[in-house]
Formats: sequence, structure tokens, C-alpha cells
Amino acid sequence: MKIFVFLRKNLLSILFVLFTLCLVLFSNSSLNAALSGLKLWANNVVPSLFPFFVAVELLGNTNVVYYLSKLLDKLMRPIFNVPGASAFAFIMGIISGYPVGAKIVSNLYENKNCTKEEAERMLCFTNNSGPLFVLGTVGTAFYANTTIGAILLITHILASITVGILLGIFSRKKSSINSEMSNAIKKKPDIRLSELGGILGNSILNSIKTILMIGGFVTLFSVIISILQKSQILILISNMVSKTFGFNQNLVLGIFTGIIEFTNGLSAISAIHLKNISYNVIASAFLLGFGGISITLQVLSIISKNKLSIKKYLLGKFLQGLIAAFYTFLILLIPIFNFNL
Repeated sequence: MKIFVFLRKNLLSILFVLFTLCLVLFSNSSLNAALSGLKLWANNVVPSLFPFFVAVELLGNTNVVYYLSKLLDKLMRPIFNVPGASAFAFIMGIISGYPVGAKIVSNLYENKNCTKEEAERMLCFTNNSGPLFVLGTVGTAFYANTTIGAILLITHILASITVGILLGIFSRKKSSINSEMSNAIKKKPDIRLSELGGILGNSILNSIKTILMIGGFVTLFSVIISILQKSQILILISNMVSKTFGFNQNLVLGIFTGIIEFTNGLSAISAIHLKNISYNVIASAFLLGFGGISITLQVLSIISKNKLSIKKYLLGKFLQGLIAAFYTFLILLIPIFNFNL
């Protein structure tokens, strides 16, 4: 009993020690994985996300959020039970991808434009994969099929909307009334040309901090996946699950890899040669909706300063993954979308 108590209290310390030892034991593969992670970040993440981070920072200094809030409050409140300002987070989250939506929601809560409960719900459906990644990387690069990319993007967006609606309905049915109130977004003074340099500089600096943080996560999780593969841990777990439930071993391995870091998992799943390719596509839909542990920790690093809970986000994204997989399954039942060999 004392051993279990000790392990529970020191679990993170033990994991950190094991991780350090594995870095020494698998030094060569860890080095290559770190280099691959850095290349992935520099060649794909920075070009696709950094401009959007700057755009979000710049738009935050304008009255775009104010006008969207006024315009869409009557739409967002009945559908999602959140203020109109959430429309900005939802639109930018879909256009740009993970974790832009989380950053915007965190900013809205920090400025008291939404309550804590609203912010935690908004995180669940405004932080999504972007069309550039789904259509370009997953559809074209991984599957070499633009139709599959389009299907995955449509079901991804529909699933996020469904999660937002469900959470909004659930929040209305709560018996206890939240006394916390959000402040209406106030109109900002018009930006002067003399202020442009300072605003642009601050926007770039804030964006660099966020993109560097993402780069650290991408590199770290590339190393973690490499260690898990070299140590055979992932293979052993996937073997047990595949034998127990009769699933394809490589598909299970790809899903577990994607749960840790979804880009690597999506790449692995798309490369599996199955006669029924629908299984690959449905698994990809789940991973795109869920996002994986790496994305979750990125979100946590963004929202932790405002003490927003990650629990609701985890449940919401897991639900989004399941719903996206279900919607994809329904679409693939249509004969014209039968991609099976």
C-alpha cells in the first residue's frame, strides 16, 4: 500500500526520470526525432500558423471583435449559449487551426468578455484543425485524395458545431445559476498611423512567443514517440488491443500514435494498406477532432495563466472526435464516396 501511495505522489517525478534515462539509452534515435520535429515545425507549422497569430493580434487592436459581437450575439447566444464575441474565436479557429481558437478564447476571458464557464465551453468547439492542414496535409499529402480531405473537413466542422450546441443545451439545463457576468466588448479608439509600428511590433513579439512554444511541443513529442517506438511499448499495447478486439494491429498502432501526437498518427494511418480504406478515413476523422495529447498540452499552456480548466476541453474534444468519426461513417455509406479497393 505504501508503494502505491509513493508512486501516486511521485508519478510525475518518476516519469521525468524515466524520460531522461530514455534520452540517454536511445540518444541516436532521439536526436534524429528532434531534428525531424524541428524540420516539421519550421517547414509546416511556422508558415501556416505564424501569419495567423500575427493577424489575430492585429485584429485584437481593431473593432472587428466589437462589430462581430454586436452582429452575431443574437445568433451565438441562442445556438451555443455564448456571447457574440465567441464568433471571432470560432471563425478564426476554423480558418487557422490549432491552437489559435484557444488563444482567442483565453484573450476574451482575460478581458472579461465572457465568463469562466462560457470560456471553458468555447474552448471545446472553437479550437479546431484548419482547412490548410486538413485539405493540404491530410487530404493531398497523406491520402493523395482531395475528396477525402474535403469529407474530413466537412465532418470536422459539423462535429465542432454539434459539440457547441450540445454543451449549450446542457449549460441551460443546469439547476444552479452562474452569478458571474461577462462584460460587453467596448469599442476601441481608431488606430492612428503613428501607432502602427508599436502595434505591429507587439503583435509579432506575442506571436513569436506562441509559435516557439508550439515548436517546443512538436519537437518534444517527436522524441517521445520515437522513444515509445524504440522501446516497443506502443507496439506491445497495440498488439494487446488488436488481439483482444480483433482490430488491425497497424491501425491500432496509428491511432495510439495519433492520440499522443495527431500529425504523426494521421501520417501512419493514411499509409496503412487496408482493403476497406473507410477504416483509415474514419480513424483520421476521430484524431482530427480529438487533437491528441500534444495539442491538449499546448492549449493547457495557453489557458493556464487564466486558470481555465482543461477537463471540459478534453471531454469536449473526445466527443468531437467520436461525432466526426460517426458523421464520416455516414458519408462513406453513400455509394459515390466508396473509396474501398
